[in-house]
Amino acid sequence: MEQIGKYRVIRELGKGATATVYLCDDPDSGRQVAVKVIRFGHDSAAMSRRMRKLFQNEGMVSKRLDHPNIVRVFEAVVEDQFAYLAMEYVEGFSLEEHTRIDKLLPMHRVIGIIFKCCMALDSAYRQGIIHRDIKPANIMVAANDEPKIADFGLALNMNKDLDRDSTFIMGVGSPAYMSPEQIKAYPLNQKTDLYSLGVLMFQLLTGRLPFRANNQATLIYRIINTDAPAVTALNPNLPEGLNAILKRALEKDLYSRYRNGAEMAKDLSAVRYQILEEDETAQDTRHFETLRRLDFFTEFENIELWEILRVAVWREVLPNVTLIREGDRNKFFGIIVSGSVEISIDGKALCRLGPSEPVGEAAYLHPSSDQRCSTAVTLEPTLFLEVNAAALALSSEELLERMRDALLARLIKRLREVNRIAAARGTPAVQGGTAPLPGSSRPGGLDLELTPM
Repeated sequence: MEQIGKYRVIRELGKGATATVYLCDDPDSGRQVAVKVIRFGHDSAAMSRRMRKLFQNEGMVSKRLDHPNIVRVFEAVVEDQFAYLAMEYVEGFSLEEHTRIDKLLPMHRVIGIIFKCCMALDSAYRQGIIHRDIKPANIMVAANDEPKIADFGLALNMNKDLDRDSTFIMGVGSPAYMSPEQIKAYPLNQKTDLYSLGVLMFQLLTGRLPFRANNQATLIYRIINTDAPAVTALNPNLPEGLNAILKRALEKDLYSRYRNGAEMAKDLSAVRYQILEEDETAQDTRHFETLRRLDFFTEFENIELWEILRVAVWREVLPNVTLIREGDRNKFFGIIVSGSVEISIDGKALCRLGPSEPVGEAAYLHPSSDQRCSTAVTLEPTLFLEVNAAALALSSEELLERMRDALLARLIKRLREVNRIAAARGTPAVQGGTAPLPGSSRPGGLDLELTPM
């Protein structure tokens, strides 16, 4: 194909049983996109109707999802003979490439990838969406080990009435990764995706599936009736803590399985810390130790620091670079690791901040407004830990509370300093009375007036 709708085909990226994916140019945006094309067969009208429903479902569901670890969908078009989906092009690799024992990723990378997938699935479920087909081929990995979950064609919209939902099709999914309740065609919730993610994690760590068989009937029996082996039994180099996480993710009893992705991610953070300590992974260990030495993080637990490392970006910033601009609207914030930053309002310098000081915390903490009221510019080469507020919102409750307390403590400390400076520049206080100073209509001090609420 040379043209798909408005998209000019560059080359074929891959071909499956029902769809072909092409790399294309988008003339409107100037970016490259991946376009998935499905042709409706002439030999089976029922199969064509089913494929049309699945495709329409993927387009509708994916457009609702906005998360850095979920593939974005830009356009879905259904014609009489074929349909196509224009989506974010992910330049990287599929996790399917790293499921063989001789191609396994280092375990600290696996934990980091699965951690982010947990957060993405948690975000999708908050939108009322479960994926139902989590498997290695449906997760791409971009630069910096950023996973991108794709193929929401089998997704189930929990906000719809399932009895009348035409996109609800029983028996979908890839058998080896299906949960016991999915195999039994029971009602599904977010826990089915966490089960499938547990199977995937088991495979990425060991190079094998937790349940294996020579035929599908035996495989289904084992998924429903037998327990998975401990991962440390298959790989003694893995930390013991992974056994408990995978056991809970692969629980057949729904009440014992993880309730949501954030809960599973929290446990992964603890094991991530153990793994990095044992592997002595240079960069992450160095980053952890740097945070541990900063005054701002004194009260943070080690596990919480590892969570911070997952939702933050280390930025080496040159002098005279604007980190935050007055009037902009956003909620990210950060911590100065080294260097200094000048804060100004209306072009007038307010203060200078150094290591351990937060920047941009006021907009993050404000309950309703994300408008910036000051500008922050680097004064020298500065190492800045930029925190993704959206990702932080999906972190553990303990981390959120600790971060909020630490930011409020710094904010109050600054307010007290401002009060002290303002008082030093004020006129003497009226002792024991409220008589105005000569030539003044109100008591001395700053020209402020407090009115009862």
